[in-house]
Amino acid sequence: MSCFRSNVATGEVRSLKRFVFLLALALGACSSPKKLQRPDIEVQSGRQGGERQASPGPTAGAYYKDDGPGDRPLAEIEAIPDAVPKREPMHRWANRPYEQDGVLHIPMRQWRAYRARGIASWYGRRYHGRNTSNGEPYDMYAMSAAHRVLPLPSYVRVTHLANGRSVIVRVNDRGPFIGDREIDLSYAAAQRLGMVRQGSAEVEIELLLPGKDY
Repeated sequence: MSCFRSNVATGEVRSLKRFVFLLALALGACSSPKKLQRPDIEVQSGRQGGERQASPGPTAGAYYKDDGPGDRPLAEIEAIPDAVPKREPMHRWANRPYEQDGVLHIPMRQWRAYRARGIASWYGRRYHGRNTSNGEPYDMYAMSAAHRVLPLPSYVRVTHLANGRSVIVRVNDRGPFIGDREIDLSYAAAQRLGMVRQGSAEVEIELLLPGKDY
């Protein structure tokens, strides 16, 4: 008889432990924080992997993943000179055909005239110091740019069609890979063009060929 009572007591203890365990799991699930989804924002550009995103404007939270302007005074940025075109050998590896998001891009490997109109965007501090497509560190305070097919390196004149401002930048990176973007500019170049707050602008770009005076 005592043996029977012992077995019953043991079963009750096990049932109680199981109930406590399940209760703890339920309470833990209820108290775990939910992940907040980030509201949709405008996409700026795509570096390799299509990860570079928008810096669309001054609204709080607008800069994707902390990308955005630097902390140098605007007067200092405005004083940064244009890139100076010079003859440079084409990069051995960065001008090979490549595929991005299922699209084959074939970079120019011979110098020829190139002029186009389209949307320019820019990228800033989030990518400052990261390697560009030709292996150089990205400098948000240099007059540089990314383009899908122009030779690396090369030089282009970028003209803001709305305000008439123009800059000369050195192309040393690939992109943008989002939508109909034509060129992705450094923060310094975008600031000098007057398009940082808007995040993007319609521009005309012209490839500056080696050996010519500009």
